[in-house]
Amino acid sequence: MTSLPIEYYEARWTTFSRESVIPKNIKFKSVLIDSSNYRYQNGSDIYISRVIKEFLEPEDITSVAQAHRKLVDDFAKDPSIITVNKKISDASTIMNGKISLSADQGVQNSWESSLVTQVNEVPFAHAGKGAQCIIKTQLALSHKKAESAGVILLEEPESHLSFSRLNELLLAITAAAESKQFIISTHSSFVANKLGLDSLILLSNNNCIHLNDLTPDTYDFFKRIAGYDTLRFILCKKAILVEGDSDELVIQRAYMDQHSGKLPIQDGIDVMSVGGVTFKRYLEVARTLKRKTNVVTDNDGNIDAVKKKYLEYENEPYISICYDEIVDTGDLLIGDKPYNYNTLEPKLLKANSRELFNKIFEKTYESDDELRKYMKQHKTECAIAIFEYEETIIYPDYILKAIRDE
Repeated sequence: MTSLPIEYYEARWTTFSRESVIPKNIKFKSVLIDSSNYRYQNGSDIYISRVIKEFLEPEDITSVAQAHRKLVDDFAKDPSIITVNKKISDASTIMNGKISLSADQGVQNSWESSLVTQVNEVPFAHAGKGAQCIIKTQLALSHKKAESAGVILLEEPESHLSFSRLNELLLAITAAAESKQFIISTHSSFVANKLGLDSLILLSNNNCIHLNDLTPDTYDFFKRIAGYDTLRFILCKKAILVEGDSDELVIQRAYMDQHSGKLPIQDGIDVMSVGGVTFKRYLEVARTLKRKTNVVTDNDGNIDAVKKKYLEYENEPYISICYDEIVDTGDLLIGDKPYNYNTLEPKLLKANSRELFNKIFEKTYESDDELRKYMKQHKTECAIAIFEYEETIIYPDYILKAIRDE
C-alpha cells in the first residue's frame, strides 16, 4: 500500500482529557489590499473585476450579464459576420456540420473575463500604474468585505504614486480609518508621517520599537522633523551620521576611494546629514534596534566635551563615535573671533597640502590661512570639488574609522 485509506478515518480534535475541542472562527474579519499585485486575463485585470463584482448589487450584475448577452447576439447578427461565416462554412470540408464564428457565450459569468474596465476611456491595463493603484485601493476600501471587516491590511500604499497622487490616496485612507482599524506596511517616511506617528512601529531584523517608547524629548523631535528620516535610518544595514552636507560628500568620496568606487548606499550603508545637535536622537533609536551606527563629529577643540556628550554610548557595541583626538591650534582670526582649527576642512588641509587643494579648487593661495578662510566660506563648493576630483586624497584617521566595514 502506497497511500493511506483516509476515507476510512475520521479526524477529531481533543484535549489530553479526551474532551472534544470545538473549533471557533476568529471573531474579527480582515481584508488585505495589495494594489501592486498585477494579474491579467484576456486583457482584463482580475483584481479590479473581482472588486467591482463584489461592489455591485445583484441586480447590477444581472443587468451587466444581460447587456453582455445582447452584445453576443448582436455580433452574430452583424451582416459582415454572416458573410464571413458563409464563406467559412462553404470552404469547410471537415464535417457535414455548419462552421461559423461566434462570440464566446461561455458560462453565466463570462462577462467578467471578456469585458475590460476603463479609466477615462482608457483600458485599465493601459492606464498609469499610479492610477491603477489608487482605483484598486479606493474600490477595495468601498466594497462589502471591507465594510464588514474589523481590520484592513494595506500593503505599501505608496507604490507607483507621485507625491500629489499619494496625498489623494492617504486622504481616502484617513477618512476610512475613522471607523476601521488599519495595519499598514510602508517603506515611505512620508506615509508614516502623514498617517500618524502615535501608532508607528519601527521594525528592523528581529527588533522593533514603538515611537512612544522613546524619551519624550526624542519623540517630540521626530514628530516635528520635516524630513522624518527615521525609516531611512532603520532600513539601512549601517548608518553614518554626519553634521552637514560637506561632511556627507567627503565621507562618501572617502568610502568610494576605499571600496573600488562604490558608493556607501550600494553596500547598504546610508550617510545621513542630521546636524550635530540631533545625533543623540538617532542614537537612541540605534541602541534600541541594535543598528550599527557611526557618528562623525568635530572635536571643536574640546575632547572632554565630546566624550561627556556621548558618554552613555561609550560601551555600546553597535555605536562608534568618530572624532579627531588631536586638538590643533593657531593664530588665525575670522573677524575678531579665533578660527576653529578642529573642523573637517582644516583637518583635511592638515592631512594633505595647500598645493593639492589649490589644484582641486583651481586657486593660487600663497598661505594656508588664506586657504582656510576660503574653505570655511565655501564649505559645500569645496566638498563638491573634492568629491569630483579624479585622484585620491589623504583622509584623517577619524574619517577612515567611520567608513570601515566592521
